[in-house]
Amino acid sequence: MLRIGSIAELCGVVCLVVSAMAGEMQSPRVTRAAVDWDGAAAALGEIAALQTVHSADASPAAAAVRRLNAATGERYSGIATTAVPVLLPFDVDAFLHDRASGAPARDPAAYSFGFGPPAFFAPGPAGYDATYRFKLAAIADLANIRFERDVAVAISGSLLTYELDPPAPGPGRDVPALAADFPGIRRVLTEDHVRYTFMRFGVPYVVTLACFDGPSARYRRMACRDADRVMLRFIESLRIAGGAPPLPGRALAPPAPERPAAPSLTFTYDAPGRLAPGAGFHGEGGRADHTVYSAIRFPLAESPAFVNTQRFARRVADGTRSYPWHDNFCERRAFRVGQCPSGMGHQGEDILAAPCSRTSPGANRCTPHRSDVVAARDGMIMREPGQEAVYLVVNASAEHLRLRYLHMRPKLLDAAGIISGRIVRAGEVIGQIGNFDGHENGTSYHLHFDIQVPTRAGWVFVNPYMTLVASYERLIGARGLERPDLVASAANAVSDASEEAGAPITLAAIRQAILRAGEPAAAGAPDCAARHHPHGCATARSLRDGHRAHAAAHRRSRT
Repeated sequence: MLRIGSIAELCGVVCLVVSAMAGEMQSPRVTRAAVDWDGAAAALGEIAALQTVHSADASPAAAAVRRLNAATGERYSGIATTAVPVLLPFDVDAFLHDRASGAPARDPAAYSFGFGPPAFFAPGPAGYDATYRFKLAAIADLANIRFERDVAVAISGSLLTYELDPPAPGPGRDVPALAADFPGIRRVLTEDHVRYTFMRFGVPYVVTLACFDGPSARYRRMACRDADRVMLRFIESLRIAGGAPPLPGRALAPPAPERPAAPSLTFTYDAPGRLAPGAGFHGEGGRADHTVYSAIRFPLAESPAFVNTQRFARRVADGTRSYPWHDNFCERRAFRVGQCPSGMGHQGEDILAAPCSRTSPGANRCTPHRSDVVAARDGMIMREPGQEAVYLVVNASAEHLRLRYLHMRPKLLDAAGIISGRIVRAGEVIGQIGNFDGHENGTSYHLHFDIQVPTRAGWVFVNPYMTLVASYERLIGARGLERPDLVASAANAVSDASEEAGAPITLAAIRQAILRAGEPAAAGAPDCAARHHPHGCATARSLRDGHRAHAAAHRRSRT
């Protein structure tokens, strides 16, 4: 029988025990759309000018789509690689008519219903992503909205949908104004974005715009009620602009996480969801998500590196530039994160480099603040000049992701050509760690890294912690050790002892066990108990010796 002082104490003990249970790394759950290409071809059959475009396809359905690709590919590079029908605000009828008649080419804005050409367009085997940036003054029926900044509307069509646990936000509400042309369309307000989601030709699409849920613009975002007007106008302008059925032989599911077999003597990490003391909202922790969302390359060029909190650095006993790693995805921040228990959080993970970086491979001297940041996957950069955030869009046959980097210096990124449309390869240097947050020296010197995936409610933030753990293991060539929670381990120890002695379990006994766990072993006694350490006494001693060696190496590097 467990004797406790209150229900709250019972909840605290149970929650800690459950959250401490180590989980195995797992692949994301992804569903694939069954694309109705015949339906898409039938919709194209109404375009008479399309018949004038040559195609060698015998299939009428394939011929219609490929005819369209042959024409629109002049404006949208790579559109024929997209595995879903591409919907864009593009007047296909007018464009094809002008093309067939030999009329002079008009300005691209003339075919885009006022939205202009896309500032970003990334097609591929998992679907496509496009972003339009424009001034409201350029569109007559939107010009009376009071918002002077550029508006950025994004649209995605994804062959892949990530199924999250807990699930992404609910279905939202109906949109009667668009229901006739887009049956089942829904409006969802989540993570400070208004999203309109709908199914077309068996494919989920989402149109997104950042907004402030209030009567007027605020925090550099337009009011959501004004954003709704923009979204309606944008969606009414969508037309099929191209696409192609996926090629056979492509991977159908994300691969299982790859981990080195040999254990590391130094690298340890706390379980996902276990935050620094007091770092969560109202005493809450994070969420134990053991999903590895992609086999990324670790985003820093060199080890050692440390995933750790920055805002609550003083609450980390051994400092933030040391092992173990600490998850900080759901720590107390003013950002909406649907995958955190409180609905608010950090959105990603802060990563710190070693106190200095080597001047060259094998050098025994180092230079501070020169830690290279690299592309974590093959993909396309999405970033306007002057912006701080760097998005790396991954579009592959088995994954569709957005990886975001923050705090690098915008001027250096501009000089290096890290702007929308640039293709990068995994491991390619894209910048250096910085401390830019709205201005120079706006934050501490670290890299913020996060991941977004397409869900039924659009792109949402997911915890990249275990994805980073797995990538770091591959970088150092050794498997890390997930640290057990002392409270949970003590509770298990007391439970075992009490069962043998027939005595009740009390909180006092658990507290004593925790204190004993932190004490040095008695003379002549082993320094661990094999049954309470997941890898036995030998591994515990190796970890201890490895930490000492690692600390000594850092002292030498500083001198």
